[in-house]
Amino acid sequence: MSRSFTIRPARPEDVPAVVSMVYQLAEYERAAPQECQITEDHLQTALFAPNPPVFCHVARDDASGEALGMSLWFLNFSTWTGRHGIYLEDLYVAEAARGRGVGRALLGALAQECVRRGYPRLDWWVLHWNPARDFYAALGAVPMDDWIPYRLTGGALERLAEATGQEGTYNLAPTA
Repeated sequence: MSRSFTIRPARPEDVPAVVSMVYQLAEYERAAPQECQITEDHLQTALFAPNPPVFCHVARDDASGEALGMSLWFLNFSTWTGRHGIYLEDLYVAEAARGRGVGRALLGALAQECVRRGYPRLDWWVLHWNPARDFYAALGAVPMDDWIPYRLTGGALERLAEATGQEGTYNLAPTA
């Protein structure tokens, strides 16, 4: 494996490798196998539809062309700054490629996107046990300990949707 690599926006031919890395990341993050459900069709549509909602950068080894890592991201919006930012959904570097600067280069590419587009921030979440937290801190990233993430999914999401009336009226019944 060569020491040099290239970071570039994903192309359609990168989709299988990116999907594979998403599954590898899910395993690394100790997710149950059924939690990760992305398919190549899902990602192909998301990345390459007109006005795509998701973006991706890949790191490829210059000599072998092997996929070394990826970052999947999308735009968010801050009402406080009145501007977009980038939310990094997934950052993954293949185990064999760790320590080569691939993760730093992928984050650097996103920092360049932010600066080029005039976005004031780059956000992401990290599991509390992930040793990459030290790496992120070394880059100058700070944890947002004062904010608690919430998520609404599955049955709770469906119940809320069903309980919401047509013209903005809400008939919410207490849940058991």
